[in-house]
Amino acid sequence: MTATTNRPTTTPTRVGTVDGAATTIRPKKPILAATGGPAHRPSAAAHLTDADVERLGRELDALRDRIISTRGAKDAAYIRRVIRIQRTLEVVGRATLLLSKKKSAFVAGTAMLSVAKILENMEIGHNVLHGQWDWMRDPDIHSTTWEWDFVTPAAAWKHTHNDLHHTWTNVLGKDKDVGYSTLRMAEDQPWRPFNILNPAINLILAPFFEWGIAIYDLELEAVKDGEKSKDDLKRDLKAVGRKVVRQFTKDYAATPLAAMPFGSGKQALIGTFTANAIRNVWAHSVIFCGHFPDGVDTFTEEEIEGETRGDWYIRQMLGSANISGSKLMHIMTGNLSHQIEHHCFPDLPSNRYAEVAVEMREICQRYGLPYTTGPMPKQVYQAWAKVFRLALPNRPRPLPKNAAHAVNAPVPPRRSALPMVASVG
Repeated sequence: MTATTNRPTTTPTRVGTVDGAATTIRPKKPILAATGGPAHRPSAAAHLTDADVERLGRELDALRDRIISTRGAKDAAYIRRVIRIQRTLEVVGRATLLLSKKKSAFVAGTAMLSVAKILENMEIGHNVLHGQWDWMRDPDIHSTTWEWDFVTPAAAWKHTHNDLHHTWTNVLGKDKDVGYSTLRMAEDQPWRPFNILNPAINLILAPFFEWGIAIYDLELEAVKDGEKSKDDLKRDLKAVGRKVVRQFTKDYAATPLAAMPFGSGKQALIGTFTANAIRNVWAHSVIFCGHFPDGVDTFTEEEIEGETRGDWYIRQMLGSANISGSKLMHIMTGNLSHQIEHHCFPDLPSNRYAEVAVEMREICQRYGLPYTTGPMPKQVYQAWAKVFRLALPNRPRPLPKNAAHAVNAPVPPRRSALPMVASVG
């Protein structure tokens, strides 16, 4: 099974050398232990025995298998309906922008195009590229053929997101999505003077999120470390260049040029730029709500040594957060408002996450594990508060009362707070 289905069993291949030593080139699959567990589980799961974790893993495997066995016509009809709605909104939105010299047409066209781009990016593109609809055997809705409305090429994103992020969720040093190689988003990350720019960088990143992801997907850090060849970088740069030309032609050339005979060329240009910015801010907010609010934990490489299937599931639960809200909100987030369920089962159809969430919450309660969720405004606030807080060095911990006897005591690793509650907010 592929990394997308998250049943990793094979060992990473070793290619290339750095200073004469073989290096692991961005391994796609961890080696999960059949039995036992890591030497130290996260504090929120420390009360679980190896038998508990094994049983939890079997329960979640059974839940996934049950959903897969019931996929069918209703699910296929759902994604096809969403695609029809999205494409209709895009065509009508762009057509309306042809007359955008009139303020009402500008607002309506920009709004429809914004919603179309959000649907394509979140509920369609993201989930199609996860292989959620590959079982339909429809070549037009398949992870190997879909190219989304985003600057970064689908192939590059599938590598950094599906292969790396979803495999090594929140493992510092392996999951570069923790801060996207730019922001400091965990206390365990060393503070550098550059991090004082955290808020400014994030403020710029939000409206230009797709461009930030495109740069991130080039894996420039891997090139610097010798883990990615310059030839591979050149290949990826060419792919990004082709995608940029495609996106610019569609948004900033074709639509404004078509609007020029109606005297609306400038307004159409501003409208498409605004729609992209709105989509980017929305995607940025959803992603940050699912990964960085209070209650989401990070992990060290040492903590995943000896990780079993059940431990892998636990890491996905503790490293993700949900967003509470209406059915429409769930669709507009691409059902990433069910981030916990998505990280445990990234290849399940997104329209099934709501029913999976009911059982997932019950399982978390039964095993004494936190199920972090809350309304979007609160999650956005907490994520941004973390951006500001981690722009500064960690606050020194107060010395214990018996400090005189504890000078040489080992300092425990800093962990983010994980309240043992069913939900927050």
